[in-house]
Amino acid sequence: MRIAFLLHNAYAIGGTTRTTFNLAGSLAELHDVRLVSVFRHRAQPLLEPPPGVPLTALVDRRGSAADMADPRARQPGIHFPAGESRAGQYHRLAEQRIIDWLARTDADAVISARTGLNVLLARFGPPGVLRIGQEHLTHDSHPHRLRRQLRLWYPHLDALVTMTRADARAHRTGLRLPHAMVEAIPNSVPTTTAPPADGAAKVVVAAGRLTRVKRYDMLIDAFARVSAQRPDWSLRIYGEGPEEGRLAADIERRGLRGRVRLMGPVTPLDPEWAKGSIAAVTSAQESFGMTIVEAMRCGLPVISTDCPHGPREILRDGIDGLLVPRDDVRAYSAALLRLMDDAQLRTRMGAAARERVARAFAPMRAAGRYDGLLTALRARHDARASAGVPGPRRSDPVLGPAALYRATGALLARGAVRRLRRTALGRTQRP
Repeated sequence: MRIAFLLHNAYAIGGTTRTTFNLAGSLAELHDVRLVSVFRHRAQPLLEPPPGVPLTALVDRRGSAADMADPRARQPGIHFPAGESRAGQYHRLAEQRIIDWLARTDADAVISARTGLNVLLARFGPPGVLRIGQEHLTHDSHPHRLRRQLRLWYPHLDALVTMTRADARAHRTGLRLPHAMVEAIPNSVPTTTAPPADGAAKVVVAAGRLTRVKRYDMLIDAFARVSAQRPDWSLRIYGEGPEEGRLAADIERRGLRGRVRLMGPVTPLDPEWAKGSIAAVTSAQESFGMTIVEAMRCGLPVISTDCPHGPREILRDGIDGLLVPRDDVRAYSAALLRLMDDAQLRTRMGAAARERVARAFAPMRAAGRYDGLLTALRARHDARASAGVPGPRRSDPVLGPAALYRATGALLARGAVRRLRRTALGRTQRP
């Protein structure tokens, strides 16, 4: 089967790019796989694409590129959903390139890796091509106006894949999607060549975008509460983002310079995980929690807030990590102390974490799940085609139960009005 992955920007570093490359590389052992990036802003991608998997781009955003001179690049898009956080980047040129590519693709299946791209795939995906959308964000994180668009267009997809079972339930309920249409398939991570952490280094490690949702201010607060009791421990935070300045000021204000360090972005990160003994996650929400799995792969026990939706489906509390209430800084500090003071527990949990990742999050396991999904969808699609059952037209939204009820009610109301008018007219014409 020919499979194409459609990404927002495969030339930038990001969790979605990493997980898509992992999946594409594994599926390439079973199918003909290619990567299509809507945007390109540099000559070479920051992450190495999997061997043998070609990568192409639809819009070149480099300053000297002819695409930037196209007048459509300055015209706002009309199809990409407005409530999506990247909507401002999807001008008319980008939209048209996506629509044109979908019209001419020879792929048997297209897997899109962003919410807004899922909508475009649902609307403009050609007949006969399997259309699979991936949700790398949670249902509850989408603004209301975006959810309205998803409720309108997602039923045109052949399948929607979420990262967790909890988020699959949320999408089925919130978007009124059939149970069988939504599949939960967790992200995968390949094995690492870096030596695992030995649990001896007195270093806590965190990594990810420096954004409010990651709540590194809470992590710094929790660490500050135990820093005087454990002065030989330090905290390293890897990544970049809009909160960097505020976090740096917080570190300075607390007198933690040298103890808490903002390390900036580093690739690859595995050697940096292995330099620590505890991994820390303080997110308010996680659609999955890729850094949790990556830290566990490197032999680190993870202390994570029990936030929606990913950590609880990855960590086994007390076995390969610790889950603490989402907003309880005291509980997080206590969890830090517990692992700081027990080297044997850190070692035991780290070994369990590596075993857990190798068993539950191996790339070929995820590839097998996708292969099974694609096979089932193709069989269903072929059965419908042989029976002459047409699918919904891409240009028409699908009416959900509530919309159908409202539409039916409106028709009934109009019919009642017509009957009343006929009755009134008959009365006036009676002698």
